[in-house]
Amino acid sequence: MLTSPTFILLPDVAIVNIFVLQKEAVAVKTPYHRANLKQSLLDSAVALVAEVGPQAFTLREVARRAGVSHNAPYRHFHDKRDLLGAVAAQGFDRLDESMRKAMAGGSTATDRLRLSGRGYVQFALDYPQHLLVMFDTPSSEEARPEYAQAALRAFQTLVDAIAAVQAEGGLPPGDPLPFAIVSWAGVHGLAKLAISGRLPFDPAQTLRFTEYVTQVLARGMPLVGVPTPA
Repeated sequence: MLTSPTFILLPDVAIVNIFVLQKEAVAVKTPYHRANLKQSLLDSAVALVAEVGPQAFTLREVARRAGVSHNAPYRHFHDKRDLLGAVAAQGFDRLDESMRKAMAGGSTATDRLRLSGRGYVQFALDYPQHLLVMFDTPSSEEARPEYAQAALRAFQTLVDAIAAVQAEGGLPPGDPLPFAIVSWAGVHGLAKLAISGRLPFDPAQTLRFTEYVTQVLARGMPLVGVPTPA
């Protein structure tokens, strides 16, 4: 006589347990999705830039590729320009990291300066879409201040490397900015040619050629000196 009520209660308990587990799963999954929404949108934007360039994509298409509603990007970005600014800021942070990582292998300030150029080109080979967004689209410094901050940090790494060479006597003393711009122009031009497929080199050959370019810059700048102000 007691088996019937017990049999009836067991399915009810199982159903309650399943319901609780489902709620817990949803509670865990939802914050995870929200926490990664911004990065998912950035990744989708970069993938789309690879296909259509930095000018031709829309926030709606970015949202579709990220698997979210077309209104979801507006939780993090004001508009397309703002999203591009965030991609550019991410790019400058990665550029700075690549330069610093390469410089760590140098034993002298001159070595570290040359290696920073290698790190620059390595970044371009690893993240060509970021490089396009960083330099081929209008900046969004007002809407997204971290864009300007990240760009300044990366450039300051180069300026500090120049100043260190000056302190060792490898470059004439004075304002490091002209030397930094010359160095930047040299490796940036090479990086742009590399990702545009304009060089007759594969990635490994490109990096070896980068070493040649940075040696030319390092040896040539002391001979020519700083430009004379107009």
